[in-house]
Amino acid sequence: MSPSDHARFWQERPVLVTGASGLVGSWLVKGLDALGARIVCLVRDWTPQSEFIRSGLSQRVTIVRGDLLDAALLERVLGEYEIDTVFHLAAQAIVSIANANPLSTFETNIRGTWLLLEACRRSPTVKHIVTASSDKAYGDQEHLPYNEDTPLQGRHPYDVSKSCADLLAQTYAATYGLPVVITRCGNFFGGGDLNWNRIVPGTIRSLLRGERPVIRSDGTCLRDYFYIEDGVEAYLLAARRLAENPELRGEAFNFAYGKPLSVIALVKKITDSMGSSLQPVITNAATHEIKDQYLDATKAHRVLGWTPVWSLENALKKTMDWYRDFLQRSPSVSHDGR
Repeated sequence: MSPSDHARFWQERPVLVTGASGLVGSWLVKGLDALGARIVCLVRDWTPQSEFIRSGLSQRVTIVRGDLLDAALLERVLGEYEIDTVFHLAAQAIVSIANANPLSTFETNIRGTWLLLEACRRSPTVKHIVTASSDKAYGDQEHLPYNEDTPLQGRHPYDVSKSCADLLAQTYAATYGLPVVITRCGNFFGGGDLNWNRIVPGTIRSLLRGERPVIRSDGTCLRDYFYIEDGVEAYLLAARRLAENPELRGEAFNFAYGKPLSVIALVKKITDSMGSSLQPVITNAATHEIKDQYLDATKAHRVLGWTPVWSLENALKKTMDWYRDFLQRSPSVSHDGR
C-alpha cells in the first residue's frame, strides 16, 4: 500500500483508542490524527503531564471519560460513534504495581479485555480490532527467541494478565469470528514515558541531572527495546492487513528489532551517547524478573510486510532529545505521569 493509499484508508475512519493517554496510546493517536482518522479516546485518568494532553492531541479528538470496566459505556461508545476500528491499549502496565496490587491489574487487563471484546462482538459497526499483548505474555521460556508458536505461560501477576488477555482475544476470534489481531511487542521506549522507574526515561533523567542512573535488577537481563514510532506503524499496519485479509483474525504477531541488549549495555549506550562518565548504581532489588526475553519477528516481516524504520541508535538519540526539551520546560517533574 502506497503512502497515499495508507492515508486514504484512515481518512475519516471512526477509530476508538483505549489507553490513549499512555505512552503507546499518545503516539498512536498522533499518528492517526496525522492520517485524518476520526478518533474517539477512552480516558479514565486526566494526567496533565502526559504527551496526549500537553501536546494538544486531546483537543483534536473526541474524549470519553470513563472506565474500561464499564460495559454499558463501552457499548454506548461503539454504537454512538459508529466505531469501525478499535485499538485496545488500555492496561495496568507497571510490573512492580502488578506485584504489589495484583487485583487491580487483573481487573483492568483481563476483565477489561473481555468486556471490550464482548462489546465489539455485539457491535454492528466494528470491523477491525487490534489488541496489545506483550512479550511478557510468553512468560519464562527455555528456548529463545520467542516466536508466535511459543506457549503463553505467564507466572507472575503482570505476565499472567497479558497471557490471559491474549488468549481471550484468540477465543473471541476462534469462537465468534471476531476480527481481532494481537500484537506482542518488546519493551517500548520513546519520548513521553513519564514512568521514571523504566530504564530508558529513568537513565536519561538521571544523567541530565548529573546523577548516577539506577538499575533495579542485576543488569544482566536481556531484553528487546522497541522504539515507539516503529510500534505505532506496526499497529497501523496490523489493522490495515486485517482489513485486507479477514483470515488474519485471531493471529498474533511479534514486533521487535531482533537485537536484544542487557540492561547494563543499554545504559552504557545512553551514557556514552550523552557524553557522560557516570556509572550506574546496581541495586539488584527487582523481584520476579524473567532472566532473558526477546522476540522473533519473522512472521510480521513475512505475513504483514513489516519493516522497522528506526535504528536503535537513532531512536535513542531522538528519545534523549525529547527528554532534554521536556525537562528544561518542566524541571520539577518527578511523578510517573501515567
